[in-house]
Amino acid sequence: DPFCGCGTAVHAAQSLKREWIGIDITHLAISLIEKRMRDAFPNINFEVYGTPTDYDGARNLAERDKYQFQWWACSLVNAQPFQGKKKGSDGGIDGLIFFQDDNSGAKKIIVSVKGGDNVGVSMVKDLITTVENEKAEIGLFVTLAEPTKPMLVQATTAGFYQSPHMGEFPKIQILTIAELFSGKKPLYPDLSRGG
Repeated sequence: DPFCGCGTAVHAAQSLKREWIGIDITHLAISLIEKRMRDAFPNINFEVYGTPTDYDGARNLAERDKYQFQWWACSLVNAQPFQGKKKGSDGGIDGLIFFQDDNSGAKKIIVSVKGGDNVGVSMVKDLITTVENEKAEIGLFVTLAEPTKPMLVQATTAGFYQSPHMGEFPKIQILTIAELFSGKKPLYPDLSRGG
């Protein structure tokens, strides 16, 4: 399928035990298909070509297309792109994750992605403000560049989200692309993930 979009054709082919190739130009579509296939077929093996697999590839994508980089980076933390992947002002929100840790309904995590070399404490302060204004429980700051010490200190000032049944989780978490490549995951409670 040369325009596989959300992956319906490749999903059907896999269900019928047929060989398949899916092609799409956006990193958002590719990550959506990857998630769909891994959720539907937990033991599936397939290769993805054209998405960053290392730091240099991520930097290259960030330099070429900041929106594709944001959508790709959101997929690394299983976030939904904010505003249905529309380009333009996002109010500091690049992605959203919803989780549930009790019976009161879904709760929100704000994802902010930075692909440039210059990151600073003001960006962490902006995320803290956005998390408060949006009444979110947690904020994830995903960055290509290494965070500065003042950024890490500022993140700790936000405190913790206290889950009703699962303990404390840092309210603001800074995750580098390099850490995500090495397997680091955001920390948040979710009954659907087993805690």
